[in-house]
Amino acid sequence: METRIGHITHFYDRICVAVLSLTDTLEVGDKVHISGHSTDFEQEVTSMEIEHEKVYTVGPGDEVALKVIEPAKKGDVIYKITAESA
Repeated sequence: METRIGHITHFYDRICVAVLSLTDTLEVGDKVHISGHSTDFEQEVTSMEIEHEKVYTVGPGDEVALKVIEPAKKGDVIYKITAESA
């Protein structure tokens, strides 16, 4: 199951880092899906920073830099992937 947790406000292509504006929590180790007009990929969160300081958990209202495995664009949506309960 996927839950929308924010969107991309900026993308730095040289270092492949997306800046996210969040509406929910995100932690290192979570799996995310980034989707947009020409963007569609999933990855595990391995590195996040706020103001050049490493963070391991972020919440609603935070703007966080996320290392991504593929290019993304401003306005792309980020979803957190969670396992459905059985």
